[in-house]
Amino acid sequence: TSTPRYNPLEKLPVLILEDGSGVYESSYILEYLELKYPQIPLLPQDIDERLIARKLEVLCDGICDAVVLTLFEKTREGGGSPEWLARQRRKIEGGLAEMAKIVGSRNVAVGEHFGLGDIAVGTAVGYLSVRFQELPWRTLYPELALFNDRLDLRPSFKDSVPYAQTITAKIM
Repeated sequence: TSTPRYNPLEKLPVLILEDGSGVYESSYILEYLELKYPQIPLLPQDIDERLIARKLEVLCDGICDAVVLTLFEKTREGGGSPEWLARQRRKIEGGLAEMAKIVGSRNVAVGEHFGLGDIAVGTAVGYLSVRFQELPWRTLYPELALFNDRLDLRPSFKDSVPYAQTITAKIM
């Protein structure tokens, strides 16, 4: 509804700036924040840790893409292709398993400070909780659930809880 006002590509996420303009697409939002606010880095300085944080970002994007593809496939006549849906489910579960392996029982996803890895993990599981409730990710990945519970205590996560929009437009 209001997404086109902030992103001409009509996609989320969008960072809405104080002047009413928007910064969009995850990687560009990260670059924007890193360049505009270098005193609060979201990426670790250590190269290996930086690569792990970016890996978590890629996993988040892949999980969310697979969920979107699943939602649209289910709107097809007959409920969609079972093979296609199974493939997307494997992507989601594989991404979650890798996230859980990386995060483990850590307090922050990567390094010593909150950053991109935490945002990626919290975004992915938050989106699953809203849009893919049939997957019991909290039961399957209890360490990830505990990690997410800690993230949910942060004001930035409390103030940006995702919610399910009703999609009425036929896309296919």
